[in-house]
Amino acid sequence: MITLYSFPQSRSLRAAWTLEELGLEYQCQHVALDKGEGQTAEHLARHPDGKVPVMVDGDIQLFESAPICRYLADTYGDGTLLPSDPAARAQVDQWLSFIITEIEQPLWNQAKHKFALPQDRRVPAILPVCAWEFQRALSALERRHNGQATLVGTTFTLADLFLTHTLSWAVSMKHRLPEPLQVYRKRHTQRPAMAKAIEKEQTAAKS
Repeated sequence: MITLYSFPQSRSLRAAWTLEELGLEYQCQHVALDKGEGQTAEHLARHPDGKVPVMVDGDIQLFESAPICRYLADTYGDGTLLPSDPAARAQVDQWLSFIITEIEQPLWNQAKHKFALPQDRRVPAILPVCAWEFQRALSALERRHNGQATLVGTTFTLADLFLTHTLSWAVSMKHRLPEPLQVYRKRHTQRPAMAKAIEKEQTAAKS
């Protein structure tokens, strides 16, 4: 059975959501990052920086959300979440790269300098720059998205999963989204697989 090492409200939700969309059986193993479990020798052997997600599927062990989700969709999806057509697949990869490097990064920098980094390493002056960078990335996104239900073709793909998760992170950090992106995010957060993934991670954290 697939094992997912996770922590609620982190990038591991992307992997859990992917697993749920594909209807795969998996075990969710909570890693208490807030209690230092990520820095144990056992977990550092799974992820060199002590983070989540980490996925184990038989002899395959992967860390980082994008390769985990791509592996799952490619191995078990049969065209679900990751198109079989090479051109469409390249477009999904294009969006994954843009989401991770342009949209997510200013949010993560903001989070680091608000609470994730040690107090003496935080630089409050960088926060307005992070907000500016995020809005600039949204403007770039809007040049290619103006209310479409999905980013690639007419079906929900990993590109939509990653963008929805990242936009939800932005909302939780009090960023305001343009109306078309608010509608887009709301549409996809209502997918049953996302609710199941959230519940599974939270249940694992309580056990």
